[in-house]
Amino acid sequence: MAHIVLLSTADWDHPLWTNKQHVACSLADEGHYILYVESLGLRSVNATSKDWIRIFKRLIKGLSPPRNVYKNIWVWSPLVIPGSSKGIFLIINKFMLFFGIYIARKILRLRCEWLWTYNPLTTKLLNIKNFSQIIYHAVDAIQEQPNMPREIIESEEKKLCLKANNVFVTSPAIYRRLKPYSHNIKYYSNCCDYNHFSKALNIKRNNIPEDLMILKSPVIGFVGAISNYKLDFSLIYELAKNNKMWNFVFIGPVSEGEANTDTSLIDSLPNIHLFGYRPYSVLPSYCAGFDLAWLPLQKNPYTHSMFPMKFFEYLAAGLPVVATSIDSLQEFSNEAILCEVDYKHFESAIKSSLTTSYCDLELRLNLAKQYTYKKRTQSMLHDIQELINA
Repeated sequence: MAHIVLLSTADWDHPLWTNKQHVACSLADEGHYILYVESLGLRSVNATSKDWIRIFKRLIKGLSPPRNVYKNIWVWSPLVIPGSSKGIFLIINKFMLFFGIYIARKILRLRCEWLWTYNPLTTKLLNIKNFSQIIYHAVDAIQEQPNMPREIIESEEKKLCLKANNVFVTSPAIYRRLKPYSHNIKYYSNCCDYNHFSKALNIKRNNIPEDLMILKSPVIGFVGAISNYKLDFSLIYELAKNNKMWNFVFIGPVSEGEANTDTSLIDSLPNIHLFGYRPYSVLPSYCAGFDLAWLPLQKNPYTHSMFPMKFFEYLAAGLPVVATSIDSLQEFSNEAILCEVDYKHFESAIKSSLTTSYCDLELRLNLAKQYTYKKRTQSMLHDIQELINA
């Protein structure tokens, strides 16, 4: 079994679990040993209390040895200067990252074998020649997020793809963009923890959370980060304003990845409910209380390259889905209603989903069963091993 340094762009205990944590767990379940390196802070720091609290917590964790968080997974928090991609600060970050990984590996007795990275600036930060296998997992168009150094990310990502043994991507748009720079690139869409979210199918009404139970049906639910650059607040406002009998519930942190998300427009309506963060463990019980799940996404360069993790999670929970017709979801138009970013289209789709069975429950569940972290990780490991044996 391989010893893997997983260079993440998300902290392990981040309130929203992403590909990084799920893939680390899947690799560990397959018997591999993982040193999970927490986010290096690609974006520049903003003068907000949230950022300063995050930096303070990082300092505390960075002075601690790697901690065991899961079978075969140890987490280490690097003491680096966030948003530093050039000059003396870059030199300091490179030294701290190299020295920290070296010490952590020695403590854990991990060999220097595979580097599994989500960070497009990897070649700028690490000497990747120390590893026998380089795997780059591109899961977002990070350069399209607010406050990101676009030109540096795009330039360094191309260099990384040219040097990586395997490149895995989670959307067709990322595949098209990076294919010219890799001879071994594969598209595997985002997926879900089917066993976890399918619990929603067996949750009784009296076990649905009280804050959701008090709302009248129909309840239209969203789970994920509440950010201006992802969600179309104007669309949400128009739908809620013109359909006062519908309750719109949003579960997730506000301003994630975006320092100053302005929710004042949707906060003004009584049938829009921002519940905030809820632990991953209770999300199925919330899904059980939804009549419908939706993805009211903007159409912009970021969403063009994304594959929403919640899509298959919604399906695994048995929910009908209405979503913005973004590039990555086109092949699933039989299992969900895809709409243009237009109030009338969304209204019609929601009404249709609430009154008819657009897609049979069994079809939704069967599709979700095909897209699990275990299956995807096993496929990626097969690709890696096939290349090693070639």
